[in-house]
Amino acid sequence: MLLAIDEGNTNTLFAVHDGERWIAEWRSATHTTRTADEYAVWLSALLEMKGLTVSDLTDCIISSVVPQSLFNLRNLSRRYIGVAPMVIGTPEVDLGVEVRIDKPSEAGADRLVNAVGCRAKYDGALIIVDSGTATTLDVVSADGAFEGGVIAPGINLSMQALHSAAARLPRIAIERPERVIGKNTVGAMQSGVFWGYIDLIDGLIARVRAEYGEPMTVIGTGGVASLFEGASTSIEHYDPDVTIRGLYQIWQRNKGKVT
Repeated sequence: MLLAIDEGNTNTLFAVHDGERWIAEWRSATHTTRTADEYAVWLSALLEMKGLTVSDLTDCIISSVVPQSLFNLRNLSRRYIGVAPMVIGTPEVDLGVEVRIDKPSEAGADRLVNAVGCRAKYDGALIIVDSGTATTLDVVSADGAFEGGVIAPGINLSMQALHSAAARLPRIAIERPERVIGKNTVGAMQSGVFWGYIDLIDGLIARVRAEYGEPMTVIGTGGVASLFEGASTSIEHYDPDVTIRGLYQIWQRNKGKVT
């Protein structure tokens, strides 16, 4: 039974695969100081709700963009599951993805995992829109190579910056406003953030498509991607399972080879 961990800057996803399907998924706020023991207590309680225990877990794969907490996640796997985890980005783990950028070592683990997860389901050239702490648009070629992309501040970062830098602007929730023209401060802020991001995404997709010069399928994923469903005119598929599908594909590719 596989424990897959996808650690982002804001949230960390823990998911369990029983060899046939994903049977459990949980999200936790990312804390760089959380110890392996604290993770184990938290995870044990959630597993128990599914009728499972930590001893049922036999394998672990980790994708992390937060180096400060990777040590503790490794210890969680070694100490409580009894195995050295498979870690995305280490030389011994073969992702099966050619990285065609100037410095391949700069490609984020999360972006490469997404490339694998999308290639497992979609054909042709792809644009992967991942909305989280950052909003990224990644290009995957028709032959499955990672060819770079775009990194922009995430919608939550923009909202936080607006609130922090402007003394009279309140902290607001992300919502799709009914009107573009706000009739009050909150409505105006929600319109600017939401519709501004829709146009940012649709505009960048149009520019990427024009520059790439080939037909491309656009997939949306990530924590806030569902907010854009029905609003973006360019995202063709909303797929929340891109990352964990990619982790499972990579684990299948490397199991028995990495110790």
